[in-house]
Amino acid sequence: MADKTACVIGASRGLGLGLVKHLVTSGYEVYATQRSHGVALTELAAEHSGAVHIHQLDVTDEASVAELAKALPAGTLDLLVMNPGVYGGSEQALDDLTRDNVADILMTNAVCPVQAVITLLPALKEGAVIGMMSSKMGSIADSSGGANLYRLSKVSQNMLSRSLFENYTRERSISVISLHPGWVKTDMGGPNALIDVDTSVAGMVTVLEAKRQPEHRFLAYDGTEVPW
Repeated sequence: MADKTACVIGASRGLGLGLVKHLVTSGYEVYATQRSHGVALTELAAEHSGAVHIHQLDVTDEASVAELAKALPAGTLDLLVMNPGVYGGSEQALDDLTRDNVADILMTNAVCPVQAVITLLPALKEGAVIGMMSSKMGSIADSSGGANLYRLSKVSQNMLSRSLFENYTRERSISVISLHPGWVKTDMGGPNALIDVDTSVAGMVTVLEAKRQPEHRFLAYDGTEVPW
């Protein structure tokens, strides 16, 4: 039986899949979710029989989040990583923003992931760590503008993650870490990105596993502080 347990939300490909691979080979039992069937995740679960458990989940669907909450044994998770999200398309200039596209990306990237964490909190151990997949593009201090839908969603997620920590997890000594994974060679990051998935996920796991007092911080995969 594994000594450590993790749950990765949004694990069918890219960073989520990379996190599951890294965690299971590091001795974790992993609960991994996918919105639609992922061949690579299924193959990974077959390679690590009994150590990777796949669940269907759409973070914007409260019923599917509730079903996962029922499936997770209470008080067992050392790590919970929230990795769902969308980029929001190519039309992201200020005059492209509408009531509908702003509401959609805020719910998908910011509100629903934080609400899902609240639903899943009974599965976390005292002193566990929650990783919220953010981005340096959510930093106001380090912004070049553009990609306004995506940037807006990550700024909002960071603020809601602070509220999550202050109002829900601090009292149980559970830290919330907003993570910048780096510019990674994924479908979203593209082939010209600076680092590969393995480098990013290894760094993020090191950050999440670091000994700390309960806190909310905005950290890059290499442990450096990201300015708000």
